[in-house]
Amino acid sequence: MEPRIDPRKAAPGALRAMFGLEQYLRSCGLERKLLLLIEFRVSQINGCAYCLDMHSKDLRAAGETEQRLYLLDAWRESPFYTERERAALEWAEAVTVVAHSHVPDEVYESARGQFTDTELVNLTLAVAAINSWNRLSISLRTVPGSYQPQQYEEFAKQMAA
Repeated sequence: MEPRIDPRKAAPGALRAMFGLEQYLRSCGLERKLLLLIEFRVSQINGCAYCLDMHSKDLRAAGETEQRLYLLDAWRESPFYTERERAALEWAEAVTVVAHSHVPDEVYESARGQFTDTELVNLTLAVAAINSWNRLSISLRTVPGSYQPQQYEEFAKQMAA
């Protein structure tokens, strides 16, 4: 697979804006590992190879177990996720496929049982952000494999400068 366009070169201002949202999300109070799980799950749904490679490496570096990574696609049938993680995963899936279900009331109620209003807004923004990254990476054919854990933070610092 050959990359089509390098968005860092073609639209650095747009990437700076995206990284600005990411910086906010990293300091909004939601658990880092929860955000990474959401990013990985949404990337599974969207089939984004680059993001799956990236987030699986970051999750492992954050101490995530192989078992939880392998079973994330079947989290509903797996006993390895907390109620808060389950609510976040269900919310992330519903928001990702919003055209199909329009985020049902029962999904909202489940999420409200685990998250404050502010946290739910931030969780929704995190889902929107990873969906945007997935669409950018898939459509521009970002090649997976070379990402190293924590490389994202280094790149975000470069883009902010």
